[in-house]
Amino acid sequence: MQKLLGSTLAVLALGMIGSAGMAAPHAFHYLAAPDFAPSAVLPAPPAPGSVQEQSELAQLRTLIAAAPVERLARARFDDGNETPALFDRTLGVELEKYPLTWALLRDVQAEAEAAVSLSKAYFHRTRPYGIDPTLPNCAKKPIGKPATSYPSGHAILGYSTGFVLARLIKGRSSEIFDRAADYAMSRELCGVHFASDLDASHALGTLVASALLANPAFRAKFEAAHAELLAAHVAGA
Repeated sequence: MQKLLGSTLAVLALGMIGSAGMAAPHAFHYLAAPDFAPSAVLPAPPAPGSVQEQSELAQLRTLIAAAPVERLARARFDDGNETPALFDRTLGVELEKYPLTWALLRDVQAEAEAAVSLSKAYFHRTRPYGIDPTLPNCAKKPIGKPATSYPSGHAILGYSTGFVLARLIKGRSSEIFDRAADYAMSRELCGVHFASDLDASHALGTLVASALLANPAFRAKFEAAHAELLAAHVAGA
């Protein structure tokens, strides 16, 4: 039954490729697709054309219009930088210089991408600029109505890797979580996601990271990365 459900989820994701402009769904390596069945782990987003969706869109217009130029520029920078290096400036280190740590965070990113691709395909939500073409946005080629809004891939990267980083580098959790939230906010300022997309990413990213930390194979790599950061005086015991 579990294998059947996993296959069904994979086929569902594949079926959404094309008109939605999606890439092929990512594969899980540590976790299992049935544990992240979209209808079981996330609530449905506001219905198309609903009062809730229109309210979110209005809030988005207000947010973008009120944002300082430098914050909008940072949002565009975040849009083009989708790796765990998003935390480099916050931590004052280049994470990629620590190979075990970098590989671990890339693993987190890959698992989060696998989970989010299932949910994007299942919920099939149109992005804000697909509903309102006049909305300022960071999309490279805003053609048609891309249905990949819920949840956000960028935001889940920040939340999932941030969750793991906060446990690798003790005493820096507040800064790390603030940066994850700021990185997620960039998606609204870029006009490519609604607030509820980011909430879904926060929930799903936390689930993914928690499940990974309970996985023996991942945990072994986590301990090795922690030892690497300890030796470099980046992490505390």
